Amino acid sequence: MTTQDLVQQIRKKKSFLCIGLDTDLEKIPPHLLQTGDPIFEFNKAIIDATNHLCVAYKPNTAFYEAYGIQGWKSLERTIEYLNKEYPEQFTIADAKRGDIGNTSTRYAKAFFEELNFDSITIAPYMGKDSIEPFLSFENKHTILLALTSNTGAFDFQTKKIDGIELYKEVLQISKSYQGAQKLMYVVGATKAEYLTEIRKIIPENFLLVPGVGAQGGSLQEVCKFGITSDIGLLINSSRGIIYASKGMDFAEAAKKKASDLQGQMQKEMESRDLL
Repeated sequence: MTTQDLVQQIRKKKSFLCIGLDTDLEKIPPHLLQTGDPIFEFNKAIIDATNHLCVAYKPNTAFYEAYGIQGWKSLERTIEYLNKEYPEQFTIADAKRGDIGNTSTRYAKAFFEELNFDSITIAPYMGKDSIEPFLSFENKHTILLALTSNTGAFDFQTKKIDGIELYKEVLQISKSYQGAQKLMYVVGATKAEYLTEIRKIIPENFLLVPGVGAQGGSLQEVCKFGITSDIGLLINSSRGIIYASKGMDFAEAAKKKASDLQGQMQKEMESRDLL
């Protein structure tokens, strides 16, 4: 999927919502545990109920890897279902990979070719030769961790080197990578006050913004400092949507939560004449 395709979907659906499929067998409705593949059945129900309200889905691979081979099969079924039934959805493998040379190429092949995700999250610490292999794939996107929403982000990401915060160095240096036009960046919603400085460095790139909802981030603050003429944002909500209910009505409850966020996003776009 191209960036233009994504922008088109955002304007069509009046939404820049990304739903995180962090599916945990301990949290899904108990009645699904009686099915042959409860993780997939949960994901399928959530996707069917919310696809018209969002433009992206983001399975966090840790929630699938934790269940071994069966978890990987559930992930594979989920992405196959999305690509077949809802090909307009932008898919994100939240895998946080990153290693040198051939290893990164193999990670990229696994997620871009074998599983056919549109994008993957990558840790930037190992630098250029760990990132550029991902950027060599046509119409695939690499989402670089820049300034994350967790409290430990302050351990390293905001530390200054020669007077410049490390996350700003990551942003600036990554712009020189071959294929950098396919870069997106993770910026936590709980760090919304940093977005003005971030937009000075990467004024147009899409930002994947977790932390709205359960982690306390503000959609309005993120839009105030981070939105662009092409929106430039994917706001992720995981727990706040998919675990809205543990009852038989779980999919309908998720739909309501997603609809609430979509409505807020539409207002933000309308107030800026972006529709």
